[in-house]
Amino acid sequence: MNLTILYIGRDTGITETMSRLLNARPEWIGIATCSDAEALAICKKEGLHLVLLGNGITPAEEQDLRLGLISIRPNLKIVQHYGGGSGLLYSEVLSAMQ
Repeated sequence: MNLTILYIGRDTGITETMSRLLNARPEWIGIATCSDAEALAICKKEGLHLVLLGNGITPAEEQDLRLGLISIRPNLKIVQHYGGGSGLLYSEVLSAMQ
């Protein structure tokens, strides 16, 4: 089964890298955005399994994002992503999906 993973961050370069890393695994479908409005629209449209919250999101923005995402998909898993290599990302995703 493919996992659809949304990454939300504020740095365009990191967001592009995350998209590349997420889509490098054949069992993952990665979507990445810097926009909260776009993230909520994606959540409405896509069958997301996991959301990774990345760099630069303020605590207030995180709270609003979590509330908005959960209102659309109550069982959606949302975790902080603090960076690191692709091995750490893989472990982070596997751990979140257990």
